[in-house]
Amino acid sequence: MLILNETEIEGKQMYFGEAKRDFKKMGLVIGDSWDYHKGVFDGVMHKEGGETIYIRLPFRVVEGELDRQDALIEFQKPFIVKHVVNLGLDTDENALLTVTGLSQFQKPLDTDGYIHDKSKWVEFGEETIGDILNRLEKMKK
Repeated sequence: MLILNETEIEGKQMYFGEAKRDFKKMGLVIGDSWDYHKGVFDGVMHKEGGETIYIRLPFRVVEGELDRQDALIEFQKPFIVKHVVNLGLDTDENALLTVTGLSQFQKPLDTDGYIHDKSKWVEFGEETIGDILNRLEKMKK
């Protein structure tokens, strides 16, 4: 995991419904590990074979609860994470679910894989956050 320090998104606040709608337009979706008081938006930065590098925008709920569109959220330090999945056949006890379409994804082999060329990805991540902030500004006009 790489934490991004040079971004202006940390401390910014938005309403959850607005963030969810606007971020979806930019290819970022709410991560599965949310609860009523915190969550993350995930976006794919790079995908090759079974390796995917994500940018993650964690946030906490300042007012309300996350199941409501009018919950006020505040962004925390964004970071980059790499997931590695097995592209072969899934041979565990859940393989039948995967084959029948009842399970959409295999469990990642490594949810925090080693990221090569860290400075490149930190720079790319900081630029991505800058692009997100610019697009959010344009959407408000």
